[in-house]
Amino acid sequence: QVQLVESGGGLVQPGGSRRLSCVASGVSERIFRFAVMNWYRQAPGKERELVATIALDDSTNYSDSVKGRFILSRDNAKNTVYLQMNSLKPEDTAVYYCNFKLARADYWGQGTQVTVSS
Repeated sequence: QVQLVESGGGLVQPGGSRRLSCVASGVSERIFRFAVMNWYRQAPGKERELVATIALDDSTNYSDSVKGRFILSRDNAKNTVYLQMNSLKPEDTAVYYCNFKLARADYWGQGTQVTVSS
């Protein structure tokens, strides 16, 4: 059973930056490095949306809404992925969820709230 714990959320002013972390436990580094790791977000009254993806070869993909502002990276030695969020906007306010996908395995974290407001 893979467990994901997100951290780094909080209140940030528009234009500011925040780094989210997601640590995976219950899985070896040898397995973790093959997982596709995703960040999703869900704003109040909206559907959950895929924000960023990082594959085993460290290739990344981003939604149009965050492209050029967010950077997703991974540290396999620490079973961790990081989402660096820059130039934050009020519309980035949401609960951010980490997701682990490998074959049929599909695990989610509990989410971390990011609020962008002055």
